[in-house]
Amino acid sequence: MAFDLENAGFMTRAIHAGQEPDPAFGALATPIYQTSTFCFDSVEDGMAKFDGTTPGYVYSRGGNPTVRTLELKMAAIEGGEDCVAAGSGMGAVSSVLLGLLQAGDHVIVGDCVYGCTNVVIRDVMPKFGIEVTPVDTSDLDAVAAAIRPNTKMVYFETPTNPLMKVTDIAGVKRTVGENIRVVVDNTFAPAPVQRPLACGADIVLHSVTKYLNGHGDVIAGVIIGRAEDIAMIKNIGVTKTSGAICSPFDAFLIIRGLQTLGMRVERHCANALAVARYLEGVPCVKRVLYPGLESSPYHELVKTQMNGLGTGILSFELADDVNGMSSFEAGKKLLNALQLSHIAVSLGDPASLIQHPASMTHHNVSPEVRAEMGITDGLIRFSAGLEDAEDLIADFGQAFAQL
Repeated sequence: MAFDLENAGFMTRAIHAGQEPDPAFGALATPIYQTSTFCFDSVEDGMAKFDGTTPGYVYSRGGNPTVRTLELKMAAIEGGEDCVAAGSGMGAVSSVLLGLLQAGDHVIVGDCVYGCTNVVIRDVMPKFGIEVTPVDTSDLDAVAAAIRPNTKMVYFETPTNPLMKVTDIAGVKRTVGENIRVVVDNTFAPAPVQRPLACGADIVLHSVTKYLNGHGDVIAGVIIGRAEDIAMIKNIGVTKTSGAICSPFDAFLIIRGLQTLGMRVERHCANALAVARYLEGVPCVKRVLYPGLESSPYHELVKTQMNGLGTGILSFELADDVNGMSSFEAGKKLLNALQLSHIAVSLGDPASLIQHPASMTHHNVSPEVRAEMGITDGLIRFSAGLEDAEDLIADFGQAFAQL
């Protein structure tokens, strides 16, 4: 009798789901099928694989064995029926929108999303006749008020980037009903922290570049959901049309990273909580945005929806005046003084990363929209790495001492 992986623990699924020893030579690690095309035994075999009556692969833009292992593993981790891997997180975002929306549709979008996502949804989608309404999705009454007869999707991040607001996923689904798809960008809180599909979402996506790969050496994205939705996205939004596919080598690296996901994420979250508690006591810090803090308005929701773990990301805002410096100038000086945290715009790496949203991740968002989002010049985002928490806090201490 085969082991019931579907009901196994998280780490067991992350290690074993989608993976079997290679049938050709017994290799334990999934082989890298670094090929553009696949040969057929006969014309008839090729015809059968092209029309789908016989399973198999024909061309790596439409499917590849290494990539498929990644997709099966991610479907098991997130609890979805199927998954499609994309060439980047933005490839995943764009593919969901292009695959599931059409001219005349209306989408409700979270009012604070990643800068490039904001550009695609607010600037690009309207060019295709798709209407957009930005909403604070943590306010369920605001979500309900935004629904129109042609609303087809609600799209949001939780926690948000970089303000760390948490949206009640189950509450949004109850509010919009079964006929409107709920799409959640789960990049900031991957399982074992948060599983949006289990909370009622229809689609979950990730920038795999971040926590899922976890080693800072891959650009990729994934989309997980019902089989019929994933089939639409594969055929319209990712493969054969846009070609925003994940490479076999990147898939191999991600599969490797997923096998330690549970342990890594728990350490990231613990370090972020420790740093957030420290920052609450720093005089020149105006506020700390971290949902795992007892002082956060989202603390109770974190206990239920986020498995009590919070996330590995936090943001904090410097005072308007720091020893005669503006918050912008003080922020630059602080970041330059840190020795353990690298100034970089990604997250989920073994090393801690820190960045200034207004001039980096959200530089392509207009100042007016940034103001609407609440992204001030003094806001700083920190991705807690896997270092010892005591060392991260000591490094912040010496950097603040230089302000």
